[in-house]
Amino acid sequence: MLKYYRENEFEAGTDEAGRGCLAGPVTAAAVILPPSFTEKSLNDSKKLSVATRNRLRPLIELQALSFSVAHIQTDVIDNINILNASILAMHKAINTLSTIPNFIIVDGNRFKPINEIPYECIIKGDTKFQSIAAASILAKTHRDAYMERIHEEFPMYNWKQNKGYGTQEHREAILKYGITKYHRRSFKLLPDQLKLNL
Repeated sequence: MLKYYRENEFEAGTDEAGRGCLAGPVTAAAVILPPSFTEKSLNDSKKLSVATRNRLRPLIELQALSFSVAHIQTDVIDNINILNASILAMHKAINTLSTIPNFIIVDGNRFKPINEIPYECIIKGDTKFQSIAAASILAKTHRDAYMERIHEEFPMYNWKQNKGYGTQEHREAILKYGITKYHRRSFKLLPDQLKLNL
């Protein structure tokens, strides 16, 4: 079972989803869990089935002391780059928590200070600490739901299935239909041998 990073600390875990996608927002979540939270199946969202993620989402949201989810849209991603947009999403999620944490644990190795709150970056933190794992699940499930909604607007890209990632099917649809307002123009949307007129 995953651990609490600092016992008796009011800590928030934060993580993002959708960083490598060709379309859609990058989404981050911040979660403050009580130290008493126990859920054996909690883990990095990428290691869980869709059914398990969808089962855990309401459980996390119900039992969290505070949680927040933030989307950063493609125009901002294209303007400030995906790393900065990912950090911005995490900052936005932290800033909209109903309770101010006194410590932040971040999945990965890159972050920027926020509100003078001490923090720690942890490689593969979503496989080690429960609040980061919970944040990874909320970020993933909320982003997936967002992509399923915009799929209805542009069904030819099959975002309900690929969630905006660069699958062969998605890239073939880009070649055939062009790009939408949800595509990231700063990303390589097609292989080098194929060109897209933007």
